[in-house]
Amino acid sequence: MNEFKCPVPREQQPTNEFIELSKSKFFSWPKTKKSLILILIKFWVAAFVLFLVISSGSIYFKTSLFKYVFLSVFSSLSIPLLLLIKLYLGWNHIFKRLTSEKVEYEESGWYDGQVWEKPLVMKEKESLIASIEVKPILKNLIQVFSIISVLSLSGILIFQYINF
Repeated sequence: MNEFKCPVPREQQPTNEFIELSKSKFFSWPKTKKSLILILIKFWVAAFVLFLVISSGSIYFKTSLFKYVFLSVFSSLSIPLLLLIKLYLGWNHIFKRLTSEKVEYEESGWYDGQVWEKPLVMKEKESLIASIEVKPILKNLIQVFSIISVLSLSGILIFQYINF
């Protein structure tokens, strides 16, 4: 953006924000769907163990081991869901900044917000980055989120309405 006499501070420029987010250890997880799923499975297993320990204190579950494990399996899906929400919000923010025609920025603090309209060349460049790099990541996040949500909700419904 410097070639366009950009008034936006370097760290607030959408392209630089994208690069920083891509370098981030947490936000680089969804670069490939396989790596995202493997990491989420690790968190799910860890959460499952934690939920087993937490729910082991319930007298209600001491009568039915199956209910105890079943509920822990499906309630532990909440941890990967929360991670997916955080990932989605971060990548969606960058997507919106890259595709917008104007850049909102702060020169020195929250009280002096400014707006800069991107030149056509910059709009095209950032739109290309958004469509090639960010959009597939958002698509992967939505797909994985949908799968985990359906699993979680079906587990809750089964637990709620089936007596076993």
